[in-house]
Amino acid sequence: MLEVHGLVAGYGANAVLEDVTVQIGSGKLVGLLGANNAGKSTFINCLSGIVLARAGRILFEGEDITCMSPKARVERGIIQVPEGRLVFPDMTVRENLLLGGFNGTAKPHRTKRIAEVLELLPRLQERLEQPAGTMSGGEQQMLAIGRGLMAGPRLLMLDEPSLGLAPRFVQYIFEIIDRLHAEGLTVLLVEQNLNLTLRHADYCYVLERGRLVVEGTSAHVKDDPRTKSAYLGL
Repeated sequence: MLEVHGLVAGYGANAVLEDVTVQIGSGKLVGLLGANNAGKSTFINCLSGIVLARAGRILFEGEDITCMSPKARVERGIIQVPEGRLVFPDMTVRENLLLGGFNGTAKPHRTKRIAEVLELLPRLQERLEQPAGTMSGGEQQMLAIGRGLMAGPRLLMLDEPSLGLAPRFVQYIFEIIDRLHAEGLTVLLVEQNLNLTLRHADYCYVLERGRLVVEGTSAHVKDDPRTKSAYLGL
């Protein structure tokens, strides 16, 4: 479904990603791991079109999207749930969800999709008219995922979904991710939490200082000494 070849990207004069190559098959749950400042968010922002590639190619379902606008990528089903949730705090839960389905491809299906999101995330049903900023961090993460689902993703990219959440909410969020994966949705999980990701992903990539240092099944990545080096600098 997604192929990234030799991706180079950065900010100003600083290169963050160097020669990154990743493949994500349809229906797979793939983890992208690494410590802080490894380049994980830059990578996911390149896929969304927020950060432009300096070199390399990004193919989605065989189409070259390397220079495509963020709007066009969203309309093709490449959806990012951002780090820190970034819900609109003064808007209600309902309004946040409806905004998620505002692109031209998704808008005709908003009524159907909001019902599906509320079935998946019943806590949002209880808070539909509540301002999003008054909810807990875990509830806002549910809303951020629900808003992403409203866009009709073919590839759902989750950037640090466990960040700052209480353990019970982390467990619940990963149950949701597992359910979406079981239903056939392709998921890219960008996470700092090594053990959680290895427990849930089909395949993982490990970034260190902008370069891929390990890739493989969860068992392989867990046992590779380079994974420990990438996280602990050993």
